[in-house]
Amino acid sequence: MTGRSGRPRGSPPAGRPPGLLARFAHFPGSVAGQVFLLQAVIVLVLITAATLALVFQARYDSARDARNRSLAAAEAFAHAPGLPATLRSPNPSAALQPLADAARRASGVDFIAVMNKDGIRYTDARPDLIGKRATGDLSRAVNGAPFTETFKGAPSDAVRAVVPVQDSSGAVVGLVATGIEIANVGGAVGNQLPLLLGSAAGALLLGTGGAALVSRRLRRQTRGLGEAEMTRMNEHHEAVLHAVREGVLIIGADHRLVLANDEARRLLDLPPDAEQRHVTDLGLDPRTADLLVSGRIVTDEVHLSGDRLLAVNVRPTKPYRGMPSGSVMTLRDSTELAALSGRAEVARGRLQLLYDAGVRIGTTLDVVRTAEELSEVAVPRFADFVTVELLEPVLRGEEPSALSGTYTEMRRAAMSGVRSDQPLQPVGEIIRFVVPTAPMAAALAAGRAVLAADLNTAFGWRAQDAEGTRVALEYGLHSLISVPLQARGVVLGMANFWRADTPDAFDEEDLSFAEELGARAAVSIDNARRFTREHATAVTLQRSLLPRVLPELSAVDVAFRYLPAQAGVGGDWFDVIPLPGARVALVVGDVVGHGVHAAATMGRLRTAVHNFSTLDLPPDELLGHLDELIDRIDRDETGSAEESGDGDDPAGVTGATCLYAVYDPVSGRCSVASAGHPGPALVHSDGRVEFPELPTGLPLGVGGMPFETAELRLPEGSRLALFTDGLLEDRDRDIDTGLELLKGALSTTGRSPEQACVDVLSALLFPSPSDDIALLIADTRRLDADHIAEWEVPDDPAAVSRVRNAGSAQLQAWGLEEIAFTAELILSELVTNAIRYGSEPIGVRLLRDRTLICEVSDGSSTSPHLRYAASTDEGGRGLFLVAQYAERWGTRYTERGKVIWAELPLTDGGAEPLAALTLDLDELEGLAW
Repeated sequence: MTGRSGRPRGSPPAGRPPGLLARFAHFPGSVAGQVFLLQAVIVLVLITAATLALVFQARYDSARDARNRSLAAAEAFAHAPGLPATLRSPNPSAALQPLADAARRASGVDFIAVMNKDGIRYTDARPDLIGKRATGDLSRAVNGAPFTETFKGAPSDAVRAVVPVQDSSGAVVGLVATGIEIANVGGAVGNQLPLLLGSAAGALLLGTGGAALVSRRLRRQTRGLGEAEMTRMNEHHEAVLHAVREGVLIIGADHRLVLANDEARRLLDLPPDAEQRHVTDLGLDPRTADLLVSGRIVTDEVHLSGDRLLAVNVRPTKPYRGMPSGSVMTLRDSTELAALSGRAEVARGRLQLLYDAGVRIGTTLDVVRTAEELSEVAVPRFADFVTVELLEPVLRGEEPSALSGTYTEMRRAAMSGVRSDQPLQPVGEIIRFVVPTAPMAAALAAGRAVLAADLNTAFGWRAQDAEGTRVALEYGLHSLISVPLQARGVVLGMANFWRADTPDAFDEEDLSFAEELGARAAVSIDNARRFTREHATAVTLQRSLLPRVLPELSAVDVAFRYLPAQAGVGGDWFDVIPLPGARVALVVGDVVGHGVHAAATMGRLRTAVHNFSTLDLPPDELLGHLDELIDRIDRDETGSAEESGDGDDPAGVTGATCLYAVYDPVSGRCSVASAGHPGPALVHSDGRVEFPELPTGLPLGVGGMPFETAELRLPEGSRLALFTDGLLEDRDRDIDTGLELLKGALSTTGRSPEQACVDVLSALLFPSPSDDIALLIADTRRLDADHIAEWEVPDDPAAVSRVRNAGSAQLQAWGLEEIAFTAELILSELVTNAIRYGSEPIGVRLLRDRTLICEVSDGSSTSPHLRYAASTDEGGRGLFLVAQYAERWGTRYTERGKVIWAELPLTDGGAEPLAALTLDLDELEGLAW
């Protein structure tokens, strides 16, 4: 637009440069002018906020400085030499007032008040306050703690510090209070206001000037266009972009869609909110999405989109001002053109078949099933019959030889066809390649696919098995492609594609397609093979670590089940450990993860539990030691991985839970402690099931918190069920539902533990469990009362023979005369030691179980130790004799002392006890240790 003078409207006359105001006079109608106004407002708001913040900061700094100065002055005066002695003088004010005034003037505070412990002033800047009590709470300083505060009250509001005066013994003998009045603190801020306001005004000018320069630059770049002009220009661009009959996609450097025109939306069937989505979230064909992510430059590459074949071109965008470049994709619908040529349909079918192969092959990690999927996906769309042969090591999950051309036989693993009456060798038979010119042997030797378009002329194939090939030719097989299945340069097997009903023979294009199909299948077969190897290794390791046979015990009747997850074995474990005193420990645990590392970690934990159980620790202490051990293992292995520079994650214990329960058949008590593991199920004799509340501790390896033991009193005939969480929950079921199903499965009475395990798994087992399952069911028994004998022993050496005689009589009543002498000897030595070196109460208990258990308890925690006694020692041989005659012996600690126990077999096995005929038991009472 121009005026009558011929120059643009709003421009200055010729020969006269426009002023700054004239330049921006027409700005409100332009983008640059709107940006200038917006920036000016933002600068004004920011400077105002900054000024207010500085004012508040100055006030805060002044108050903090007043506190620090007051506290420093008070500390210095309170620690002045001779001040405690002066406070005890008859007239402290006369000596301290001049010193306080001098210190006040030197430190710049408004007052220094010296007070006694009751707050009575000895000095003050205002003499009329001397002798009066200071207001406010001074109790903290009286208790020896200096403090600062903002005091409001008489005689004036001030920032005050109060410091105690202590004598040489540390006793508080007085107080020193210093401070600065609030009015003086605020005055310091007022002195800074002119500077702050001046700085704000300068910043405002600089900010406005900068906004003007930015707007001027923007005006040049937008050529002074207003909002309407720019909107019209954008509409023109949009009209051109969406009017073309070619799809356009603009992809940013972060692989997100920036823009798509209407044709691209139609061809790719994009959702309405496609912009700013990642290309992998647009629902594109995987091959097309991979192309956009890869950043490759392509020209007229054919891609499948629904039932369309698209010719795709991709080019990178030019970098702009250091910004990373994106890419532009153009799409043309070439479906109609391909239909005219007659080849596009075949290509589309092949693309679809490759796509289906990528989806259908490798759905499992089973080698044979993967081979079957390869044969099924190619029939009937590519071949009439497909056979797949694999090397024996591959079927076992082992690594095949890397040498090519040395394979003379394979085992047929899969076969599919359009008819079932085919003449080929069945699955499971050995296929031999003995003629080098046969297509199979030639393909293996060359390492690539070989085409036999006409089997009538394939003389090498016919020479390999004359009778079998004659039958195959009469059946109608006429064309063959043999493809070696290779992964990582190693041959895994062979795939053969046959045609019989299809009249057309295979051609060169079919050969390249068969190679592509075989390459994809080989990768899946190799993955399945490696999984099979790892799974077999983990299973072997786990079988060597888990208990195979549980011990036979009188306390419990136990059955167990362990089932690995579908993905492979993991770290669940269980154990039944005999303990002294006819007790038994029931253990179940869970290590996070699957595979060899989880199984190895499980073995380490199980071994550690066995070792700690020999110490006969309470459950909470045992879990504490186990937690400490895991923490130390993690630190050692993490440190080793860092020192070695290994980039892989250190193989520490990633997480584990454990439930440890100790059942005593004498008392019927069960002590249980949990480290993040689900508690047991308690089944009563009438079928009632409950889940006792337990204090659940943190999982093992977390550390820092102690564990807690719960005591359960088990009724006669109770059943305990210990399990891992894999039994209860899965992707489609929560733990509460699992507990209800478990309660129903355990409620049926009259079943053995083995039958109960079967019923529980029938009710709760998933078709394809995603986690390991460990189940341990134990029927508890009580030791018969007539198999228990107990005596209290007075602290008198003469009581030894009485206890020995009582024990001998009890052994005769039990029919154990064969071991009476050995039992009396051990009992005599243990009781003598308890009387000599222990403390009351002293008790003796005999238990007749699978062995005879002699227990002597006392109130002392001193533990005996086995040693060799010198010839000059008067004692020290008693424990040696106990160790020689007993099958096992040891010490366990209780809340009120210890118990020394010894186990003897119920028969002496024909052995004559040493010195039985030469020593009197009364003489052995002196052989203490």
